[in-house]
Amino acid sequence: MVAALGVVFGDIGTSPIYTIQTVFNPRDPHPVPVSMANVYGVVSLIFWSVTIIVTITYVLLAMRADNDGEGGIMALITQLRRWGAQRGRRQAAVLASLGIFGASLFFGDSMITPAISVLSAVEGLEVVEPSLKEFVVPITALIIVALFLVQRRGTAAVGRIFGPVMIAWFGTIGVCGATGIARHPEILKALSPAYALGFLTGHFHIAFFSLAAVVLAVTGAEALYADMGHFGRRAITRAWLILVFPACILSYLGQGALILDDPSNISRPFFLLVPGWARLPLVLLATAATVIASQAVITGAYSVASQAARLGYLPRVRIAHTSESSAGQIYVPWINWLLMVSVLTLVFAFRSSAALAYAFGMAVTGTITITTLLFFYIARARWGTPLWLIGLGAVPLLLVDLLFVAANLTKLVHGAWLPLMIALTAFTVMTTWQRGREIVSTERERREGSLREFVDQLHEGKLSIRRVPGTAIFLNRGKQTTPLAMRANVERNQVRHQHVVIMSIETEPVPRVSVAERIAVDSLGHAEDGIIHVSARFGYMELQDVPGALALLHPDSTEGPLRLDEASYFLSKIELRRGDAPTMAPWRKRLFIATSYITADAAEHFGLPGDRTIIMGSRIEV
Repeated sequence: MVAALGVVFGDIGTSPIYTIQTVFNPRDPHPVPVSMANVYGVVSLIFWSVTIIVTITYVLLAMRADNDGEGGIMALITQLRRWGAQRGRRQAAVLASLGIFGASLFFGDSMITPAISVLSAVEGLEVVEPSLKEFVVPITALIIVALFLVQRRGTAAVGRIFGPVMIAWFGTIGVCGATGIARHPEILKALSPAYALGFLTGHFHIAFFSLAAVVLAVTGAEALYADMGHFGRRAITRAWLILVFPACILSYLGQGALILDDPSNISRPFFLLVPGWARLPLVLLATAATVIASQAVITGAYSVASQAARLGYLPRVRIAHTSESSAGQIYVPWINWLLMVSVLTLVFAFRSSAALAYAFGMAVTGTITITTLLFFYIARARWGTPLWLIGLGAVPLLLVDLLFVAANLTKLVHGAWLPLMIALTAFTVMTTWQRGREIVSTERERREGSLREFVDQLHEGKLSIRRVPGTAIFLNRGKQTTPLAMRANVERNQVRHQHVVIMSIETEPVPRVSVAERIAVDSLGHAEDGIIHVSARFGYMELQDVPGALALLHPDSTEGPLRLDEASYFLSKIELRRGDAPTMAPWRKRLFIATSYITADAAEHFGLPGDRTIIMGSRIEV
């Protein structure tokens, strides 16, 4: 629970800093007037939104749709591939594409969260001393640069202090909220759903637009689901219900009571809950909490990018594992620097948390709506849940989600376009890469030819070659076709090694594969020719260590001794060129080829020894 508090709840736990002040922001294009009825209505809406979206949709429902213990929207896509195909491939493909768009929205969330979180905390300096306003943006930029510079060291070293800091944070905001409630205890009436419903029905023209800011209270809900594999559903559920949920609600109630007591407190109600002497310490604690919130979402972006690459939606990028004990702690340099530049751009372009809030809500509501939709589809496909029960749960929850989406669309020209633009860009890149990869794979299979026929020709002596000592390991995509490097070695150089291992890597739609199921060996029809095929199975969360997998081979299955410490590894490198075939639009071909340049070095990705790895190239037009 302590570890989960340090990672999972940073984003949603810092929402009280900026949610209430955004709702009543007088510069909002659709401002909510400060009145007793509106304050009760807004606080009630926040309480019931958090209850319905976080507690019911995510904690009670979505977290049950785990993929062998892992959660998140990529886990839902994996389950769609597994279970949805049984109910119709086209329907499953459409929903998977929708899920990819949800993952794309998460990238937008990963860019906006560090900017708005750190900005909102540092803006507390304006409450301490108004003259410090001009230093808010530079200080925020320095914190963000420092945050991204330390990512390569991993979170293992600092992770131990995250939990206690967040416990102190939730304890502080809960106590501050309680002191606010003591000033105006009547605010507790806002816990009744009658105030939320009355606000929506009696003042819909105001309440509808307020939803675009109210949704900020549930930012970070996706993290509860995405980080489930690290901490387990039980730890996250208990931490949410015992500490996080009560502390956040106390803070919202306290801020509402403060505004009822004095309507002039709408500018920074979170920081005004404490006396003047305590505001600077609260700013420092809030800054630490927002850095932790940013850390969680940055790490989430690494995980999403890594899983997307393993599932074929992004090229293989270089991934560094930063912990010997936890494979889930990774660092992706390319994503790290892209995020840093993007976050800094947002800070200098928007310059305030209030301006960024208009953009933030769109990313959050889009991801939540897609997660809800995919969950109920999987509930039907995987568990056979009756349609009447699906409808009973899905209809009201999706209505709530869509109401939030509609409210945020009203902020389209004020910033909501930003996460949509980021998501559309990421979605286009991922779907283009998937399509281009299919085209290249088809052409590659044509050139490679049948592996069985090729091995038969070698066995029958139809190819004039010399057999040289040593072991050659050819990495290939499967055992249906011949590795291009092996075909070139035989047809161009007229040689083959005494022992040949053709190895393919299979990424299973599960997080991890047991060691007992890691390796499968096929003699390819001839038991004494020294040529075997080895399939190595890895989960999408695992490091694909080829030498480590080969070390698991039993000597009796290798048709002779394999001296792996002296073996040569052969890789087939494809050079892409834009052709005239109408496979994709010209701009998508250019995008696919440009994206291919960020592909990580295959030898490094598979853990191959650099001094014994040989790369042989081939050119393919798309």
